Amino acid sequence: MGDFTDPVFLARLQFAFTVSFHIIFPATSIGLASFLAFVQWRWLRTGQEVFLTLFDYWIKPFAVVFGMGVVSGLMMSYEFGTNWSVFADKAGPVIGPLMGYEVLTAFFIEAGFLGVMLFGRDKVGPRLHFFATFMVAAGTLMSAFWILSVNSWMQTPAGYGMNEVGQYVPEDWIKVIFNPSFPYRLVHMVFAAYLTTALVVAGVGAYHLLRDKTNQTSRKMFSMAMWFIAIIAPLQILAGDQHGLNSYEHQPAKVAALEGHFKTQKAAPEYLFGFPNMETGEIEYGLAIPYLGSWILTHDFNAEIVGLDQFPREDWPNVPIVFWSFRIMVGLGLLFFCLGTWGLVERWRGNLFDRRSLARFAVLLGPAGYIAVLCGWITTEVGRQPYTIYGLLRTVDSASPVAAPAVATSLAAIVAVYLFIFGLGTFYVVRLVGQVPPDSPPPPSRVLLDQGGNRAIRILRRLRGGAGA
Repeated sequence: MGDFTDPVFLARLQFAFTVSFHIIFPATSIGLASFLAFVQWRWLRTGQEVFLTLFDYWIKPFAVVFGMGVVSGLMMSYEFGTNWSVFADKAGPVIGPLMGYEVLTAFFIEAGFLGVMLFGRDKVGPRLHFFATFMVAAGTLMSAFWILSVNSWMQTPAGYGMNEVGQYVPEDWIKVIFNPSFPYRLVHMVFAAYLTTALVVAGVGAYHLLRDKTNQTSRKMFSMAMWFIAIIAPLQILAGDQHGLNSYEHQPAKVAALEGHFKTQKAAPEYLFGFPNMETGEIEYGLAIPYLGSWILTHDFNAEIVGLDQFPREDWPNVPIVFWSFRIMVGLGLLFFCLGTWGLVERWRGNLFDRRSLARFAVLLGPAGYIAVLCGWITTEVGRQPYTIYGLLRTVDSASPVAAPAVATSLAAIVAVYLFIFGLGTFYVVRLVGQVPPDSPPPPSRVLLDQGGNRAIRILRRLRGGAGA
C-alpha cells in the first residue's frame, strides 16, 4: 500500500485513475469509428439494408462514447500543470509540440467531420456522408498516432538533447516521433482498440441472438464481429510478441519484472502463476515451464535472460503489480483467440447462429477487452517506474511542490465527478445497446433460397395430392 500522506503517491494515484477511466472511451471510439465506416462502405457496395440498420444502431453509442472520451481526457492536461509541473517544464519542448500536432491534425479532422457523420446523412449525398465517416475514423487513428508517440518517447526517449536550463529539447524530430518502441506500441494499441470493439459488438449481437436468432441485424452484427475477432486476435498475439522483444531490448528491467525474473539465468523458465516477493527476490508458489521464458524473450531456449539483480534496488518497478497485470492481459488474449477460433469452426459447420454456448461465451467476453486494455496500460506504466522518462527523469523528481491535502482534495473531487458523470454515460450506452436492433430484410440470396424452398414444398404437396387421387 502507498503512503496517503505522500503528495507524489497521491498525484500518481490521481493520474492513474484519470487515465484508466479515460482509456476505455478512446479504445471504443477508435474501433467503433472504423466499424461504422466499414459497414457504411458495405452498404454502398451491396445496397443491403442491414448495413444501414447497423450504422444507425451503433451511431448513438459512438456519439456518447466519443464525447465522454474527449471530456475525460481534458483533466489529464490540467494534471500536467497542477501535479507534474517539473515534468511539464523539463519535457515540454518535446511533449508540447507533439500534443499540439494531435490537436492540429486529429482533433480538427474529427471536429470538422463529426457533425456531418452524426447529423448529415439526410442533408448530403451517401458518398459524401461515407467520406465524413471515414475521416472521423482516420482522425481517431491519427489521434492514437500522436498520443502513442508521446507516451512511447517517455518509454524509449530518442532524438533529444539538453539545453542550458536542463530541459529536454528535440534535435531530430523523426527520431523523437518514431522512437524505438513507437511502431510496436502503436500497432499493439490499435489492434487492442479494434479487438475490444469487436468483442463488444459480438457480445451485443450474441445477447440479442440468444433472445431471437432470426433477427437479421443481430445475425449480421454477430457474424461481422466474429470475423474481426478471428482475424485480429492472432495478429494481436504476434504484435504482442514483437512488442515484448522490443521492450526486452530497450527496457529490460520492466520485462524482468513482468516475467518475475529476479535473477539473471540461462534457460529461464516462464512462470504461469506465482507470488513475487520483492524482499526475498523470489517467486513463491510458482508454477513454471522450464526454458520457455528464454524462448519467449529471445526465441532461444538456452539464452541468458537479464534479471532484476542487474539493476539497483531503487530502480525496480512494483513487481507484483506488473507480474499479475501482464498475466491477466495475456490470459484474456488467449481467451479472445479461442473465441475467434471457435467461431470459425462453428461457421464452417453452419452453426454460427445456432450454437448457444458460443453466444454465451461471446456475451461473457464482451466487456473483457476493457480489462485487457487496462492491464496492458498498467503493465506499461507501472513497469516504467520509478521513471516518468525512462532512464532520465525519476517520478519523484517530476512532481509539483504541492501539499498532500491539496492533491487529496482534487483526487476526491475527480473520483466523485467521474463516477457520477461517466457512470451515467456508461449506463446510458448500455441501455442503448440493450435495445433490440430493428430487423432487416434477409439478403437476396436468403430470399431466393426461401422462395426455392417454398416452391419445392408446393410441388411435393401437389405430387402427394396426385398420388392420393
